[in-house]
Amino acid sequence: MSMRKGANVPVPAHAVRVELTWRSGPGVPDVDASALLLVGGRVRSDADFVFYNQPSHSSGAVRHEGKRSGPGAVTDTLFVDLARMEPAVERLVLAASADGGTFGRVPGLGIRVLDAAGGAELARFDSQDATVETAFILGELYRRQGAWKFRAVGQGYDSGLEGLATDFGITVDKPQQPPAASQSPYPAPAAPYAPPPAAPYTPPAAAPYASPAPHTPSLPYPAPTAQVPVPPAAPSAPVRLSKVTLTKEAPRVSLAKQGGSSGAMRINLNWQSRKQFSGWGAKLGRAAANHSDLDLDLCALYELTDGRKGVVQALGNAFGALHQPPYIHLDGDDRTGAVDSGENITVNLDQKDKFRRLLIFVTIYEGARSFADLHATVTLQPQFGAPIEFFLDECTVPSTVCALALITNNGGDLVVQREARYLVPARGVSPQRTVDQTYGWGMNWTPGRK
Repeated sequence: MSMRKGANVPVPAHAVRVELTWRSGPGVPDVDASALLLVGGRVRSDADFVFYNQPSHSSGAVRHEGKRSGPGAVTDTLFVDLARMEPAVERLVLAASADGGTFGRVPGLGIRVLDAAGGAELARFDSQDATVETAFILGELYRRQGAWKFRAVGQGYDSGLEGLATDFGITVDKPQQPPAASQSPYPAPAAPYAPPPAAPYTPPAAAPYASPAPHTPSLPYPAPTAQVPVPPAAPSAPVRLSKVTLTKEAPRVSLAKQGGSSGAMRINLNWQSRKQFSGWGAKLGRAAANHSDLDLDLCALYELTDGRKGVVQALGNAFGALHQPPYIHLDGDDRTGAVDSGENITVNLDQKDKFRRLLIFVTIYEGARSFADLHATVTLQPQFGAPIEFFLDECTVPSTVCALALITNNGGDLVVQREARYLVPARGVSPQRTVDQTYGWGMNWTPGRK
């Protein structure tokens, strides 16, 4: 049952997963989860802000696990290890921000707190009164008498993630002025944030905000009634809030224009399988995946400017290398989908002039006959640029290989093209050869195994 605003419940778990959920659909803005670790009502430094551009806290107590898309619904997850939380941290603010619209256009917005050990739901709060807000504090985890509790908050901001973060002491890097629309096909960043007049949080009369014990001061938003001295933190670079979401309507982006022209770029595939089958799997009259042995492989075809071609994949232990050709490295092989970070390929952008083109794709090695009912998010995270993400569409064909993204060298600038193409291999043709033939790579293939 959903909690009322201001209500609180105990959290009897050593670690929890906080799931931000909403229903997807045409015109629905993208939504992102974030967390702020507070001491005396404010962050100690920008490092106490965990979100898509800064996915883990240095203590290891909080990390952003990313999005997973299902049929008509999306989940963005934060993992919180309460047992590892630093003693100085009193509260963990759990927030949501809307990208490309207001929360009045986001149906089914809610937050759930689950026991990370067994998956039991410990708390749930559904937001039902959003209008013009572009950021929300949905809840908070806080300490009381040595134990952790969750409080449903439901406070909205019309100033976006930037306004929310700034109110708690985060220094935000202002976006650069975008080029004229006629000069660039890529989406422009949001307009600079103008802070609104500060206003304290006022709880609704129907559901009074639960106060801690009398000897503990109340902590309304955005500023606490009592301040605890916070040691000064070393100066750091401002937090970057920009990101890019590729869609069918806007499928391309320049890495250089997003600041991702050097360092390492991590390409992440994070996937899950649904236990209730539909679509192509349901038409077969049986399950499309055996969840106990499902194994997806993230792969990359590469072509260098000197003419060399090859593949980086777990099959045949072709994991590549980051500091020598092909300047691409696969970090491992997630055979269950249970690895928190999914599978990752890292590309050395310091060697970007050596690349002619890269094709990132995923194959089903075993455990399923199709991508039907397997849902994934692809994220490209340059070391010095905005993250680029997109979801895979629903698979409606008996496909065992999906082309994710094509990266091409355009005059020294790497351009990312969203592909999201499900391919159906001909009888006796491997998934790798199918991708090769579709994109004209021209390689010779021999059978391999792990």
